[in-house]
Amino acid sequence: MACSELAPIVKVSDLADAVAALARTVSRLDHKVTVVLPKYPQTEEAGLMLARRLTSLKFEVGGETVAATQFDTRLGSGVELILLDLPEVLEAGTVYGDDEARRFGLFCRAVAALVRAREKAGAPFDAIHAHDWSTALTLHLLKDVDIKRVLTVHDARHQGRFPKATIDTVGLSWDDFTPDGLEFYGDVSYLKAGVLAADQIAVASSTYAEHLLTPEGGQGLEGVFASREGALHGILHGIDYAHWSPSTDAQLAARYDAEAVENKGRCKAALLHELDFSLSPERPLLVYTGPIDEQNGVDLIARAIESMVRSGARVVVGGDGDAALKGLLDDATAGLDEDAAYLGAVSEPLEHRLLAAADGVLVSARHAPSATLCQKGQRYGAVPIARAVPGVRDCVIDCDAKLETGTGFLFAEDDPKDLAGAVGRAIGAMQSPGWGNLRRRVMRLDLSWEMAARRYVQLYRPALED
Repeated sequence: MACSELAPIVKVSDLADAVAALARTVSRLDHKVTVVLPKYPQTEEAGLMLARRLTSLKFEVGGETVAATQFDTRLGSGVELILLDLPEVLEAGTVYGDDEARRFGLFCRAVAALVRAREKAGAPFDAIHAHDWSTALTLHLLKDVDIKRVLTVHDARHQGRFPKATIDTVGLSWDDFTPDGLEFYGDVSYLKAGVLAADQIAVASSTYAEHLLTPEGGQGLEGVFASREGALHGILHGIDYAHWSPSTDAQLAARYDAEAVENKGRCKAALLHELDFSLSPERPLLVYTGPIDEQNGVDLIARAIESMVRSGARVVVGGDGDAALKGLLDDATAGLDEDAAYLGAVSEPLEHRLLAAADGVLVSARHAPSATLCQKGQRYGAVPIARAVPGVRDCVIDCDAKLETGTGFLFAEDDPKDLAGAVGRAIGAMQSPGWGNLRRRVMRLDLSWEMAARRYVQLYRPALED
């Protein structure tokens, strides 16, 4: 598996969690898994015991030889980890945003060199699994190698689109700068190259797979995805139970599960005390944790806070991101004292405590291919109140009036009034006799990576059979 992030070593987005959990789960299914990651400066802080290979991985760029140094280690899960060091290429402190075309282009060249070296040594990989645009180019570079090529598109809005001069910068072939190769409206697209070169393409949910075939979802690549529709698979991603499970979570004041949920009340009381709120456990607590940006619809939450408070709820928002939206949240919660709070950036332990204390989790995302926050909320008994976008619709079924069916409360429009309306439905449900059964129902959902990992193994399967 080639990736640009791997939790907990380097994490910027949910991609890091997804790769770590998938690699660990596939390994438990008796497959040997190797993850290849750039050796960023911050990997030095991970405390890994690394063995440096004396032989470098070499490839040509513009008539000059580039050498990548390989460092090997094994994770506690049994997964092999290879860190590839490219001097003067990966030295920036950030993962994304700095000379991305060259950094990830050369990383993909190094990964391809690793695969070829293993094949030459008589120990070939059966399959290579690239994750998102940052490693998708690797599949294009390995089209002539007898290896199964799988690509997961975690978010098609990020396409690795760069000026055509990237061809020379990375040492690619101008023969591939065609509509059937690297070319994308006069630029180079790493994601497009990977989609066309992959044997199988996966995305994080079936509704997102359908969404990619539309202009809104494909973001210009909808025709490319349509041309590969037969190889496109929606596989609902899960959450890592090793990190997200209230029955074993060491971050909580008390542990609980679907069959003995009483201690969730103790978690709520502990969080209210931590936030200096008065103890009124009967009052519904709604939380949002995640990036503060327009993609996640945080502006809808900010504009609906007053209405949610009037409905009887307390609202707590945690996360970092866009300065203007953070200011909007500060303004929305100002003067509400113990009714609402914006906490700013929150640590992962605090995120665990917020979910354990919450009665409902707010998911107002305009774009949510995997709906991870919904699943975390369900796992901790915080029922999702979510916008019905692709991804969310795969893991949240709207509750009926009697709470006999459903796993959350959905709203359709990109409007704070619609969000407030769904919150009103949820708060009404919290006062009904069926609320306990609903909460147990969502906590009993199988949200693990097991099923997704088995489906991924089927994508690798032809290579394993050969």
